[in-house]
Formats: sequence, structure tokens, C-alpha cells
Amino acid sequence: MSAITLQSVAASATVTKGGLLHHFSSKQALVEAVFADLLAKLDDEIDRLIENDTASPGRFTRAYIEAFFQVTREGAGSPWAALSVSCMNDPKLRALWSDWMRGRIERHADTDNHPVLQIARYAADGIWLANLMENNGVEPQDLERLRMELRKMTEIEAPR
Repeated sequence: MSAITLQSVAASATVTKGGLLHHFSSKQALVEAVFADLLAKLDDEIDRLIENDTASPGRFTRAYIEAFFQVTREGAGSPWAALSVSCMNDPKLRALWSDWMRGRIERHADTDNHPVLQIARYAADGIWLANLMENNGVEPQDLERLRMELRKMTEIEAPR
């Protein structure tokens, strides 16, 4: 994120730097707003995927896996790439992510509160990060195989 300047963002948006600062008080505020917008889009996509999932147990985790594999396929070109890597060093972005994830886990506790599902979500995160760190990303056929294996992990029985 340090390479991004308010001037370059303003130029790309075809607005003045002053116009940009009218809406965002600092570069940090702009980055946080972009991150919050991406989280809202992720929320919408996960909700859409959940709506289309007929099996209740694990459906948030399946939607999470599918959404993150869509982002993973985009690789370094995804807006998530730079923001997510920045999230590791930026406490405010990390808090936004953490709050979002905590809220989702609480919201779906009745369907996705199983250790195997937690492992599957962590594995999806790790695959996404590994794909970013590889020079050419993870091979598409390997990504698909891993996605299918994680989906299999989500096929658990409803708690009794």
C-alpha cells in the first residue's frame, strides 16, 4: 500500500486530490473504505451462495470456500491481493477482517460450528495465500482438486 499515493488514486478516478480528500481524510481512510467495500461484496457473494445451498450443515463454510477460490483464481490481479497482504501489517484492516469473520461465525454457529469446518476455512485461507506467494500461482488443476477436497470436508452430518 505504501506505493499508492492519493495523487495517483485521484488521477485514476479523474478527480482532484482535494476532491478525494473531501471524501477520505487520509490514505488510510481510503484504504479502509476500499477494504470495507470488498468485505460487503464478499458478504453479498457468500449470502448468494448460501441461498443456493440446500444442505444446511456447513453451508457457510462451503460458500466461504467457493468465494475464496473465486478470488484465488484471480490471483495477484484481484483487489483482495494487495489489501489482504496489507492486512497482515495493518492493525485496522486486521480488525475489520477479524470483526467480519467473528460476525459471520456467530451468525452461522448453528450450521458451521464444527472443528472440521474451521479447518476447511483455515485451509482455504492458506491455499489463497500460497497462491499469492507462488511466482505463477498454484496450477489451476491443483486449485480445483484442492477446492473439491475442501468441499468434501464440509459434508458433515447435522448435530444431534
